Amino acid sequence: MTMTAPASAPDRSPLTPPTAAPARRRRRTTTSRTGWAYASPTAALVLSLFVVPIGIVFFMSGSDWSLLGGNQGTNFPENFTQVLAHRQFWPSVRFTLLYTVIATVLLIGLGLGLALIVQVSSRWSGFLRTAFLLPTALGLASASLLFYALYSPQVGPVSRWLEQLGVTEGVVSILGSPAGALWGTVFLVVWRFAGFYMLLLLVGLQNIPGDVYEAAKLDGAKTWQTFRSITLPLLRPSLALSTIMCVTGSLLAFDQFYILTKGGPDSSTMTVVQLIYNLAFESKRDLGMAAALSVITLLALVAINVFQLRAMRGSSES
Repeated sequence: MTMTAPASAPDRSPLTPPTAAPARRRRRTTTSRTGWAYASPTAALVLSLFVVPIGIVFFMSGSDWSLLGGNQGTNFPENFTQVLAHRQFWPSVRFTLLYTVIATVLLIGLGLGLALIVQVSSRWSGFLRTAFLLPTALGLASASLLFYALYSPQVGPVSRWLEQLGVTEGVVSILGSPAGALWGTVFLVVWRFAGFYMLLLLVGLQNIPGDVYEAAKLDGAKTWQTFRSITLPLLRPSLALSTIMCVTGSLLAFDQFYILTKGGPDSSTMTVVQLIYNLAFESKRDLGMAAALSVITLLALVAINVFQLRAMRGSSES
């Protein structure tokens, strides 16, 4: 009898699993949506408080826009030419640059010195760190009002101290002369911000490995050689950050000069930002000219910061 071959069994191989690509795409989509959900509040704040105001300032800089009369139409580039021809523009630029150089050198130098003093843990290091950092807790406007009272020839003690030391003859107004107004304001700024830059540089010093100093000591390196060849090169990122912050803050100085000197005497302490304020709300009441000067200041700040970053990067690579 002829045997028939059994029918072939159906293919029972396991089902082919779905490819991983759709799952990966779903995960990426979920991750992207989660990221946008977290970033959207910050993006909204940046857009509403930074991008939109800058756009408005650029628009106003090309418009005939007075404080009381509103927008009278386009007058680009008259605002820019009028600002550059203003009698206080170049003196304010020169004074702002002078103040920036003085403040930056003093703040970075003193901040580094204070950081080196409190770097080593000792019985007094905690007290000194707190004492140096304490003035930063006071607002700049409050500190300016405090120093305005201290410098006052009527109620302040500083003029009498200078008289007792023989520096001045009689009680004088410290803020009444261009040199006194400049250095009085610089002293305020150094007192207020030196502890802040000390903290920034102290963090950088504490990130330098101790093994490097031990190796240098074993090689017979002197203190100055160690500072010049090890501390400064390894501290360059912190120095770059401190310098950029100090330069930017000094170029935008307003509060301390507005409270202490109002730009005087004889407009000798007029900063660029204070000139913007005067053009907008006091002398000219011209928002278009003030916006044009704001745009010039913004572009100058961007150029200066780019130059600083490239200089710091070049020195670190060399």
